[in-house]
Amino acid sequence: MCQESERRALLQLKQGLMDESNVLASWGSKKDCCEWRGIACNNQTGHVITLNLSYNSSDDYIDAEASLRGEIDPSLLELRYLNYLDLSFNDFGGIMIPKFIGSLTRLKELKLVEANFSGPVPPQLGNLSNLHTLDLEGNDVSFESLEWLSHLSSLRYLNISDIDLSGNRNWPQSFSKLTSVIELQLSYCDLGINLRSLSSINSSASFQVLDLSSNSLNSSIFYWISNVSSSNLVHIGLSYNDLQGPIPDVFTNMASLKFLDLSRNQQKGGIPKFFQSLCSLESLYLERNQFSQNIKDSVKILSCAGSTLKNLDLSRNRFWGSLWLDLKSFTKVKFFSLSQNLLNGSLPESMGQISSLEALDLSWNSLNGVITEAHFLNLPRLQSLDVSHNPTLSINLSSYWNPPFQLEYLNMSFCKVGPAFPRWIQTQRNLTKLRINNAGILDSLPEKFLDQFSGLEDLDLSLNKIHGKLPNFSTSLLMYVNLSSNQFSGALPSFPPTIKYLILSENLLSGPLSSLCAREAPNFRCLDLSVNLISRELPNCWMQFPKLIVLNLGKNKFSGKLPSSLGNLQKLRILRLHGNNFSGELPSFENCTELVAVDLGANKLSGKIPTWIGQNQTWLSVLRLRSNEFNGIIPSSLCSLSSIHLLDLSQNNLSGALPHCISNITASSDESRNYGYDDNGFIQIAWEGEEWKEVEMVWKGVEIEFGKNLVHLRSIDISSNHLVGDIPENITSMLKLNSLNLSRNNLTGKVPEKFGNLTMLESLDLSRNQISGRIPSSFSSLNFLSVLDLSYNHLSGRIPLSTQLQSFNASAYIGNSGLCGPPLTQQCPGDGTTQNPGVTTGTENDNDGLISLGFFISAVLGFVTGFWIICGSLLLKRSWRHAYFRLLDDTRDWVYVKTAVYKAKMQRRLQR
Repeated sequence: MCQESERRALLQLKQGLMDESNVLASWGSKKDCCEWRGIACNNQTGHVITLNLSYNSSDDYIDAEASLRGEIDPSLLELRYLNYLDLSFNDFGGIMIPKFIGSLTRLKELKLVEANFSGPVPPQLGNLSNLHTLDLEGNDVSFESLEWLSHLSSLRYLNISDIDLSGNRNWPQSFSKLTSVIELQLSYCDLGINLRSLSSINSSASFQVLDLSSNSLNSSIFYWISNVSSSNLVHIGLSYNDLQGPIPDVFTNMASLKFLDLSRNQQKGGIPKFFQSLCSLESLYLERNQFSQNIKDSVKILSCAGSTLKNLDLSRNRFWGSLWLDLKSFTKVKFFSLSQNLLNGSLPESMGQISSLEALDLSWNSLNGVITEAHFLNLPRLQSLDVSHNPTLSINLSSYWNPPFQLEYLNMSFCKVGPAFPRWIQTQRNLTKLRINNAGILDSLPEKFLDQFSGLEDLDLSLNKIHGKLPNFSTSLLMYVNLSSNQFSGALPSFPPTIKYLILSENLLSGPLSSLCAREAPNFRCLDLSVNLISRELPNCWMQFPKLIVLNLGKNKFSGKLPSSLGNLQKLRILRLHGNNFSGELPSFENCTELVAVDLGANKLSGKIPTWIGQNQTWLSVLRLRSNEFNGIIPSSLCSLSSIHLLDLSQNNLSGALPHCISNITASSDESRNYGYDDNGFIQIAWEGEEWKEVEMVWKGVEIEFGKNLVHLRSIDISSNHLVGDIPENITSMLKLNSLNLSRNNLTGKVPEKFGNLTMLESLDLSRNQISGRIPSSFSSLNFLSVLDLSYNHLSGRIPLSTQLQSFNASAYIGNSGLCGPPLTQQCPGDGTTQNPGVTTGTENDNDGLISLGFFISAVLGFVTGFWIICGSLLLKRSWRHAYFRLLDDTRDWVYVKTAVYKAKMQRRLQR
């Protein structure tokens, strides 16, 4: 039994802790404290030697509420024989690590991982001379000095990852003195701040495991590592840094090295020849760099480690050449990835002889040829196969083939798999992810398809022409389903409660959506049923999906009113109900404060535009209410949409004047906003590589679709309504506006004089209004304008001369009886021909010496030819386009002047 003094000390320690989940219920209920939770005693003396209050201990607690809070009582000092203390994964509210822990001199292991300590780490911990494990990872603490660490003479394992050490510029010298430490974990420590050359630092350390990942380190770190007992190193982690250029020759003496991770840097060159000395390598990770080398040379250099290498990742580089490799010596490789390189040629059958292989990824290359059963003859351990995004690679495997393996992950997307659905897949009973999208399948799914895969979580068969009924989802464990762009028909079946993402767009599904309410799906994130034939009213059960982020039911045959429960979707970001027959007024979405895009266009919605729009939706980037029956004035609350990129209120029955606060819209829009994308790129919270469907809009007079490129667009369209009054003068402060359409209204007054301030405008339509006065001379500054329509107003006076304005067809100005000048044929007053007083009878000399009819024709032909040579580049790169049009302004002005001179000379010649 435990000592009474130690028993009392533990009870006093408990009093200082907040134990909301009663995880320490055994403390005090039993007399022998050695039987309490997290306590271990010496069998001979009964002294407490272990105190393990880690939330993440082997005795798993139920949830996060089980973590302990509060303070650590000094009664802990009564446990004088304690050699193991673990308080990890609790919440101590940002208090300092108690200094008195440094008096527990018998401690051998101290673990305080992610326990929410803050402040400076007490240097008193340097008194723990018996300590061999110190783990402080993930606390908001700092080190006033690192020197005391060298006093821990017994220390073998040190982990201070995810602790900011940017203020400790002498860290290389300090860690070089840790003579006893075998494993040093320093990831996410901001070590790279102001880092200078480290080649001259002497070291007495003897590290075997060294993790310096995610520190913004430059390539000088290689030389520090080479001085840190390089002959003993077995594990080096340098991923997520700023390593550039070729790998320097510092690994020659590291014959014992087993693990090397240089991934996610900017290394160039290839795998250096001195890697031939790394004959003990078991894991080599070089993905996401800029290596460029013939893959045959790379494999040959690594052949020394053929009998030991287990994990080889060369993905996302620029390795090139044919895959006909000599892999005979690689007898233990389990994971092999060459994804996203520049590889070509066919897949050698020798790949199927690596019997140890468990995961093979050859995706996103240019492989061709045919994959047959011979490529898999001797791969009994294969669990993951990815050959996707090799468009000319054919998969020709017999439907009756019985593979020697059981896959968990299979991806053959963007390969030639069809036209028949590969029946052999039904032999793979362990599948959790199956992706065969855009694979040319023209077949139906096998009967009871999903019944074969009890553990399937991820299914993507999109972009094929699979027909027939949808499989029965209801009894599966599916979380992600994408069967979009096929020919599935019939009613929508019930989905499982595990579902997170269901994408069935662009099929032939019909009937009502009644199955939606059959069961709750608390983790549902994305529902996309757009472009189908689903009809009737929407069910009123949306409160069952509190985590829904994307709802796209556009282009179906829904009718009736929108249910009020849609307003319960407080996490909703994308709402698309466009192209249906919804009617009535909008329900309130004022609680949906995370909305980014709302598309309700092409319905029969009526009533006034609600004032809640703009009050709480600070992230709203797209608002499309086009082609409905909304009436009344435009509410001033829309002026609060400072993040808007696309505002489309066209083709409604709106009246009144344009709000004078309209300049607030888009004026402060910030391109750095993630436009509905999270830190990983929105909907990558949903699934890898996917993005939310495009939003249709009228752009330059044509209805097109925009995807994430909307982030670069600012557009306002309020055309085809009943607006009256002037165009507000402050509209000219919307400097980032790309497209403005106010046509087909009853606007009056003049065009604002400073309209030329909108230098980013590419499309402007003010046609069919009652606008009068002159076209402001500032219009000549609209250098990027490619669509202009000012027709059918009451404009008058001369059309300003500029590069752009004379390039438009006369139809852009028609219906304004007072307008004159090019490109209209109507001349302005005073534009008659004028005789040059210096001209005499006889043959007229060309004083310019440059302009002739031949020169004029050559200039025009040269301009047209040059334009078409570079237009592709201009369309692809925005900065080039802007620079080009600035140059074009000067060129066109010059040509225009020269043309006018030539025209005048020809007229004078004809008059003679």
